[in-house]
Amino acid sequence: ERPGDDLTSGLIAVRDEESGSKLSEKELTDTLALFLSAGHETTVNLLDNAIHALLTRPEQLEHVRAGRATWEDVIEETLRHSAPVANLPLRYAVEDIELDSGVVLRKGDAILAAYAAAGRDPEVHGEDADRFDVTRQLKSHLAFGHGVHLCVGAPLGRLEAAIALPALFDRFPGLTLASGREPLEPVESFISNGHRTLPARLS
Repeated sequence: ERPGDDLTSGLIAVRDEESGSKLSEKELTDTLALFLSAGHETTVNLLDNAIHALLTRPEQLEHVRAGRATWEDVIEETLRHSAPVANLPLRYAVEDIELDSGVVLRKGDAILAAYAAAGRDPEVHGEDADRFDVTRQLKSHLAFGHGVHLCVGAPLGRLEAAIALPALFDRFPGLTLASGREPLEPVESFISNGHRTLPARLS
């Protein structure tokens, strides 16, 4: 009823165009659902995992505050250590695929992309791959996918985190977890990788 200068209004306008390129109602609703799940929940998980990592490892936050690491280091290490999307099911091999390890995926085999596991591969990141370390030199990860399947929202996700994290810790320098070091309840999802809640005290 009141379109604005925003992506949702733009998509509705495209749906209503008479140029022959308009979106169907299903294309519109599916695209908006994708924005909500892929463009919102993933950012929530990235922020959640970064904040949790810094508050449970105060020496890592101190690296940032002392200038030994940057917020970009925090973001990339969080993406490596705790990818916002843990797994993406399922793809199927359309032909036999021989991997470098000698394993062969047979045509028709189900393939599960386990982004969270890839970021903690000791063959890539060493024996301490399970440790969150913002000073780690190699922070490579597959949290945004790879190649032609690289997430088109990756720059936006990084930008949102680069704005939100320093703003939060500057505004609330005494921020602590209200749960102490007790394990937090994970989101009930095979795909999404975050916590149901992140209880905190602001000061």
